[in-house]
Amino acid sequence: MTERPARAIMASLRIILTVLTTAVITFGYLSVTAEAQERPRRNLFDMLFGTREPDYPDQPEQPPPQRKSQPRKRPTPPPRQPVAVQPQTPPAAEKLQDAKTILVVGDFLASGLGTGLEDAFSTSPGIVIQARGNVASGLVRQDYYNWPEQLTGMMDQLKPAMVVVMLGANDRQPIIGDGLNEKYGTDPWFIAYEERVQQFAKLVTNRHIPLIWVGLPPFGSDQLTASAVKLNHLYQSQMAAVGGEFVDIWDGFTNQSGEFIVTGSDINGQQVRLRTADGVNMTAAGKRKIAFYVEKPARRLLGNQASPDITRLDTGSPLPAQPASLPGAEPEKITSTPPMSFSDPELDGGSQLLGAAPAPASTAVSPRDLLVDKGQMTPAPAGRVDDYRLPATPTATP
Repeated sequence: MTERPARAIMASLRIILTVLTTAVITFGYLSVTAEAQERPRRNLFDMLFGTREPDYPDQPEQPPPQRKSQPRKRPTPPPRQPVAVQPQTPPAAEKLQDAKTILVVGDFLASGLGTGLEDAFSTSPGIVIQARGNVASGLVRQDYYNWPEQLTGMMDQLKPAMVVVMLGANDRQPIIGDGLNEKYGTDPWFIAYEERVQQFAKLVTNRHIPLIWVGLPPFGSDQLTASAVKLNHLYQSQMAAVGGEFVDIWDGFTNQSGEFIVTGSDINGQQVRLRTADGVNMTAAGKRKIAFYVEKPARRLLGNQASPDITRLDTGSPLPAQPASLPGAEPEKITSTPPMSFSDPELDGGSQLLGAAPAPASTAVSPRDLLVDKGQMTPAPAGRVDDYRLPATPTATP
C-alpha cells in the first residue's frame, strides 16, 4: 500500500521536471534567435578585413537658440480731436453819426434776433441796431407789457429807419381785458388777436417806416409747433394787408420732412447746434441764422446806407480850391445846318459809296484759276518742302 503513493509522487515530480526543462530550453532558444536576428550578418570581406564602420562627419554643435528681442512698441498718443476753425470775423466798423437805426422789438426771440443783426451789420457803418425786446412779452397780456404804448415811445425817441418785429411765442394764452375773455384757439380769440396785430403794425406803417415781421420757428413741442403754424399764417396775411413784409424762417429750422431739428446748417453751411435743450430758445448760431433771413430784405429796403463800402466824407479837411476857369473864345452861334443824307459818303471821309466803281480787272492768272481751268499747280517756291526740282549744276567752262 505504501509503494503506490510513493510511485504517484515520483510520477508527479517527473512531469513537473519535464515541464520545467522544456520551458527552459524553449526560452533559451528564443533568446538566441532574437540575438542572432539583431546581430548583423558577416560576409567574407568582413571576416578577412574586418567590419568597416561608416565614418560620419562630426555634426557641429548647434548654438543655443537666441531669443529674438522684439522692438518695444512706443505708446501711441491718443488721437487728436479735430478743432473747428472759426472764420475770422472782420472788425466792427465805426458807425457814422448819421447812421440809420433798425429797431428790433418783440419777445425773447426778438432779443436773440437783435444780437444776430448786430453781427450781420457790424461791418456796415451806416446801420445801427437797437434791440428793445422784452423776454415774457406779447400781444395778449397787455396788462403785463403794453407793446403799442412802448413802441410809440421808442419810435419817437430813436427815429428808426426800419422796424423789425418778432412776437407770438408767448401768446398761447387767453385774451383778457377790454371786455374780452377769450380762450386760446377759439375763433373769437383769433379774431381779437388779428385786430391787435393789425393795430400794432399800423403804428409803424402809418409813419411810412418800413416794417419787417419775422415768423415763428418750429419748437420741440408739437403743440407749440402747431400754434406757430397758425400764427405765421395770420402774420403773413396781416403784413400783406398793411404793407409790411413777412419773413418766413421755418425751413431754416426743419429737416427735409418738415420736422423740428436741434442741429442743422449755419449760415456757412456747417452742421452746428441751432436750438437749446428745451427746444424753444436759440443758440448763438441759431440767432445768427434768423438774422441771415432778415438781413437780405433789410439791405434791400435801406439801400446804399446798409452797404459796408460806405465811407465818411466829413473828415474835417477842406476840399482843395477849384482852379479858376481860363477865359476862352466865345463860341460861334450856329443857327442852322445844311441837310445831310445818311448815304452821304462824306460821313466817313470818302468821296463815293462802296461798290460805285467796279474793281479793276487783273490780267494775271491767279493760282485758283490755273488749277480750276487747266488743272495745273503753280510751281513751289525754291527751298520749300514740295519743291522737287533738282538744283542746277554749273557747267564747266572749257
